[in-house]
Amino acid sequence: MTFQKVCSLSDIPDGGVTGVEVEGKPVALVRKSDEVFALHDVCSHAEVRLSEGDVYDDTLECWLHGSCFDVRTGKPTGPPATRPVPVYRVKLDGDDVLVSLDSTDNANGES
Repeated sequence: MTFQKVCSLSDIPDGGVTGVEVEGKPVALVRKSDEVFALHDVCSHAEVRLSEGDVYDDTLECWLHGSCFDVRTGKPTGPPATRPVPVYRVKLDGDDVLVSLDSTDNANGES
């Protein structure tokens, strides 16, 4: 499993989301205090960037139609989305945020 530095922890607002590219793939990084979660940055319902949405508790809401995804599993928590988005492993090394594009077992396996 290969991890790549994608940004600094301070680049992600606490309780917010930032979009990055990892090997040409869009990734949404959600920060909750000192935890960071990485999800594929494309809504499974409408093909728009999730990183343009809002974070509520443990979910990331798509700005277009309001689909919400659990930041830990990528699973939708309400319609209109019915398919999960892939989630990726994250490691913190000091202030560096590292992401592996290998999908976790909690996602649907797309990467």
